[in-house]
Amino acid sequence: MSIARLIHACQLILTFALAVFPLPVSSLAQNATTVLLISVDGLKPEAVLQAQQHGLKVPNLIQLSHDGVYSSGVRGVLPTVTYPSHTTLLTGVSPAKHGIVANTTFDPLNKNAQGWYWYAEDIKVPTLWDAAHAAGMTTASVYWPVSVGAKIDYNLPQIWRSGTADDLKLQRALSTAGLEPELVAALGRYPGGMEETVDADEVRTNFAIRIIETKHPAFMTVYLTGLDTEQHKSGPFSAGSNAVLERLDALVGKLRAEAEKNSPGHAYVCVVSDHGFASVQHDVNLYGAFREAGFFTADSNRNISAWQAMPWPAGGAAAIMLADQKDKQTLQKVADLLQRLAADPANGIDRILTHEELVRGGGFPEAAFFVSFKIGYELGYSFDAPLISAPANGGMHGYLPENPEMRSSFFLVGPLVAQGQSLGEIDMRAIAPTLANLLHIQLPAAEASALEISPGGVRNKK
Repeated sequence: MSIARLIHACQLILTFALAVFPLPVSSLAQNATTVLLISVDGLKPEAVLQAQQHGLKVPNLIQLSHDGVYSSGVRGVLPTVTYPSHTTLLTGVSPAKHGIVANTTFDPLNKNAQGWYWYAEDIKVPTLWDAAHAAGMTTASVYWPVSVGAKIDYNLPQIWRSGTADDLKLQRALSTAGLEPELVAALGRYPGGMEETVDADEVRTNFAIRIIETKHPAFMTVYLTGLDTEQHKSGPFSAGSNAVLERLDALVGKLRAEAEKNSPGHAYVCVVSDHGFASVQHDVNLYGAFREAGFFTADSNRNISAWQAMPWPAGGAAAIMLADQKDKQTLQKVADLLQRLAADPANGIDRILTHEELVRGGGFPEAAFFVSFKIGYELGYSFDAPLISAPANGGMHGYLPENPEMRSSFFLVGPLVAQGQSLGEIDMRAIAPTLANLLHIQLPAAEASALEISPGGVRNKK
């Protein structure tokens, strides 16, 4: 008998045996590949790779670098903000292609009440959730950005509106039917969407662990927000930020342990972040400059009645939108204003990208310009304050992805992954196809190749 026929015969015998003597669900889960993707928002790679220099005790994250492969720095997408980056992590394509080009939708008249890109139907290409679902795998997610309405079997999506108790009702309505009440009965209250502290991360982690224990997902995403919240408040590597990260490190350890317990010998755990962080000393109030130049009109309550050109916020940057993309006169006036502002180094403008440069860079495909500030400056929102004023935040991101401060993190452990090996600097778009390979699914739209992570294929780049 040929080897091929022997293998086929064994497969038939195994199929018959499983039909007659089926394994319990828990046994099936333990013998199937599991991929757990954990995002620690704003985690800078040096917080782990040079933890001692920063006074950090993060043993679980450091252990990931010893047990698997890691990047010395992930080069992100344009803009380096949360929602576009998290969608790239799931699709392998740039924001211009996947459609989530910013955190907030462009809403110059504020009709959408500061709405974000919460809804998965706005993603224009298949995600890892979609591909896993199409392959018949069980999927789960806790608080991942742009997950409302996604094809996820067990989904607790990220959504908020007013910060009142009604947000909890909205959250339950948009979660998988019955999932939140089931988990709440065992674990207590689930946080609302505007609760993004490390305390809320600890609760959400308990919910994620319970989902792994009871639902046995083959692919699961978990999003932790507390570090980003604190870094916006006090900056990267502040005492407060370090304290938060040390608590998050414990959560990463718990999640990894649960994934490996649920699927012993078959679990892959990937920890990523969406962007880096930089300390901030100044706000740049472009809105005030645009209002003064006559590009929009607003009353004393900041109600905008008409506009020709308007910034679209991106943290340490802003896209510039025109009401009429064919309006060459306004385009030139905006270009003149931006060049005049950039000519004074004190105004904190690093680079002004044209529409053509944005298209090549994969971000904001409908914008006329992209204003990236120098590290230490961020977009301000005042209509009346001086152009340069005291910052609203202690830390920010959103700067051009080539800035080293914006590098994000990647760690991956699992049974077929090399140990203690650096991949050097990688492209964020390579992460999704790498995870797709582990799940034996396809992401045809991906713009980068999968990373080489096997023991024989990784050359040490430390």
